[in-house]
Amino acid sequence: MTEHEHVRVAVIGSGFGGLGAAVRLRREGITDFVVLERAGSVGGTWRDNSYPGCACDVPSHLYSFSFAPHPDWPRTFSGQEHIRAYLEHVTDVFGLRPHLRFDSEVKMMTWDQEKLRWGIETSRGFLTADVVVSATGPLSDPKIPDIPGIDSFPGKVFHSARWDHDYDLRGKRVAMIGTGASAIQIVPAIQPDVSRLTLFQRTPPWVMPRVDRAITGAERWLHRQLPFTTQARRGLLWGIRELQVQAFTKRPDELGLVERLAGRNMARAVRDPALRAKLTPDYRIGCKRILLSNTYYPALTRANVDVVASGLAKIDGSTLVAADGSTAEVDAIIFGTGFHVTDMPIADRVVGTEGRTLAEVWRGGMKSLRGATAAGFPNWMTIIGPNTGLGNSSMILMIESQLNYMADYVRQLDVLGGRAALDARPAAVEGWNDKVQKRMLRTVWNTGGCTSWYLDANGRNTTIWPGTTTEFRSATRRVDLGEYEVLRAPKPSATEPSTAEPSTPESRTKNPGTKGTKKVEAGA
Repeated sequence: MTEHEHVRVAVIGSGFGGLGAAVRLRREGITDFVVLERAGSVGGTWRDNSYPGCACDVPSHLYSFSFAPHPDWPRTFSGQEHIRAYLEHVTDVFGLRPHLRFDSEVKMMTWDQEKLRWGIETSRGFLTADVVVSATGPLSDPKIPDIPGIDSFPGKVFHSARWDHDYDLRGKRVAMIGTGASAIQIVPAIQPDVSRLTLFQRTPPWVMPRVDRAITGAERWLHRQLPFTTQARRGLLWGIRELQVQAFTKRPDELGLVERLAGRNMARAVRDPALRAKLTPDYRIGCKRILLSNTYYPALTRANVDVVASGLAKIDGSTLVAADGSTAEVDAIIFGTGFHVTDMPIADRVVGTEGRTLAEVWRGGMKSLRGATAAGFPNWMTIIGPNTGLGNSSMILMIESQLNYMADYVRQLDVLGGRAALDARPAAVEGWNDKVQKRMLRTVWNTGGCTSWYLDANGRNTTIWPGTTTEFRSATRRVDLGEYEVLRAPKPSATEPSTAEPSTPESRTKNPGTKGTKKVEAGA
């Protein structure tokens, strides 16, 4: 980037959310924007997660943009390499390369209340933007628990999202910590190569069969020749999942049938009653994310695999000690312990109107208006914000809904004209979140009897959307100006020079404070 560059919109991150935002901005006729990416290529979580066996648990034709259908998915559930290639393809097809700023990690974003713009400090320089769209995503910063003794472990340690491809696991004694979506893919992928694999399982997951197959050449030909068949396939996949939502959000007892199916899936692969007992959850299915695998259970029955039905408590040299006292000597530790979802690190780097960071404002729990904007942070919005996650469908559906909201947000700024900003009203944020949390009370995620990564440190579900994707799309179709305060930059007096555009690099970087900013009612 050029020194002290100013843009209309700065997008943070180049995963599905960031690239989707970039495409939508171009389709809205906005080309004055940049995409700031801390890594050296696009892809987000599908770039970072390259562990053995990495694949999506949502069907390929639903886990892709509706505006960029892909007729050539090789499998019904595609692997990481195919999803990353798809994102590179989207980048090229929609001409996004000129907007990308790689190796540009955002260090701090500070709201300039007088100039009504964001000052953004990155690892490659400083720029300003009228609007910031944060698309860093909840699955971007790995979480490794603070285990006593980990610093003294003599072997290799890494997180599943930071896989060390230079380290050869063959013949090694390996500990897998965690039993989430990554772990159930890693375990069967590495089990044949390691000498011993010890799985530390704090809580067993519910695992359903993965109905995966190669998509035939005839199917792919049909999708290329008749594009509407791709959309029809996507629509069918979407409709099935929409019909499932009621069981998760209103009638969790109906999930008992699904539990029985999951139990049969386990029984077919695991004959040992003692092992089955270890692997059987004691909570309602759906409370944690339902996992899909045909190979996880068979891998756990192999002679070189041990399942410790307890979490890792401490490390003593090369000896790992579980909470139940079980021990294992290992050469390498792989953490499949998830990400900072309810305490997103980007929130520490956003400073709003009152000089407080977003993390400070969210200390009691993440809250936003329609999953997008926060009070005290004008012209700042997030893609995949609080309570926009899904437990049974594709996040691309939610991302596209938020892109609709983003597009209308920018349109409303155009209508207002001049130097203006929109700041979510605290009452609107509270009202929206009160409704969401009230609906959350009877969902399986709150009543299912588990502790999941959907819940924050206060036990509040700040992650999942308690409704259908159709409801969310309706709620984010338009920006309601009544939910925002309109901020106007002060007009310079006859004796004061205009501050509309700084004339020197020094004046561009100076924060003039909050003096003189006007707030007017929406529509004024």
